[in-house]
Amino acid sequence: MRNWIIRLLVSAIALSMVTLLDHGIKITTHGTAAATTVITVVIVLALANSIIRPIVMFFAWPVNCLTFGLFGFALNIGLFWLAGSVVPGFKVIGPWNAMIGFLVMGLIGSVLNFFLADGKK
Repeated sequence: MRNWIIRLLVSAIALSMVTLLDHGIKITTHGTAAATTVITVVIVLALANSIIRPIVMFFAWPVNCLTFGLFGFALNIGLFWLAGSVVPGFKVIGPWNAMIGFLVMGLIGSVLNFFLADGKK
């Protein structure tokens, strides 16, 4: 349980850093509402990646094979863009900004998770 909370906080930090970059990903709320918005976006992304993504990938596996996995990349970008339209106070303007945000958030999250690696390995 503690590991899940740490990963949630790492993702929230990565998303906060992505919104600090001056491109089409914005948090439109301020103060504690902004923190609540960031946590909500991270939870929506986690649920979308754990529920929606496997179902779509199951039915679209031939397309994924034909595109050598690029369909999964596009699906992740689409889910990030979808989170921008579902969560109030979080805006993603355009698919290119969703791609940049998805890539930067993944990169920052990977670096932070590397330094918080489990000692059980």
